[in-house]
Amino acid sequence: MTMRLRDDLISAARRMSDLGLTPGTSGNVSVRTSSGLLITPSAIPYPELVPDDVVDIRGDGTIRPGQRTPSTEWQLHRDILAARPDCEAIVHTHSLYCTTIACLRRPIPAIHYMIALANSDEIPCADYATFGSPELATNVVRALADGRAALLANHGMVALGDSLASALRLAAEIETLAAQFWHALQAGAPVILDREELARVRAKFATYGQAKPRHRRG
Repeated sequence: MTMRLRDDLISAARRMSDLGLTPGTSGNVSVRTSSGLLITPSAIPYPELVPDDVVDIRGDGTIRPGQRTPSTEWQLHRDILAARPDCEAIVHTHSLYCTTIACLRRPIPAIHYMIALANSDEIPCADYATFGSPELATNVVRALADGRAALLANHGMVALGDSLASALRLAAEIETLAAQFWHALQAGAPVILDREELARVRAKFATYGQAKPRHRRG
């Protein structure tokens, strides 16, 4: 199971890079395990990753000797997973538009109904703290509350999911929202959807998609 998770983690990290969500070796990906989490290592290009490069971190923050150095944001991932038992994976990016809005230290408001995927009425912006610090982890956990995405002031963004695939999809969706917000600001003041409309959207999302096909007899 752990080897499969390592492979899935590497695939998600490479996909994150292929989507243009993070430049160079920036950003990181994690997934929950029974004892803690697996996370991408520090400063290794995603195309070069192999399963042994993935770092296994226990819930108390201890790392088995002989492993790679983990991402500098390992504590951010650990603390989010500890605070959010409803989530299984985290994608952290330095994507262009999310980082641009984060440098303005502004949240992304409900300019489009797809924001409902993040389980919040806006994408909040966590207070600034130095990367890799316990203070940053605390600030992001606080900003997320019950939501599934947040900007990090002058830094980037995080997206949570019940799987690596869903966390990555949400990260891409939030980057699209950030781009839409940025472009709308160039033309004027975008109209923000109200809470009542967002509630209707969430109700529709609850039944959105394909029903599982029934097996036919004969």
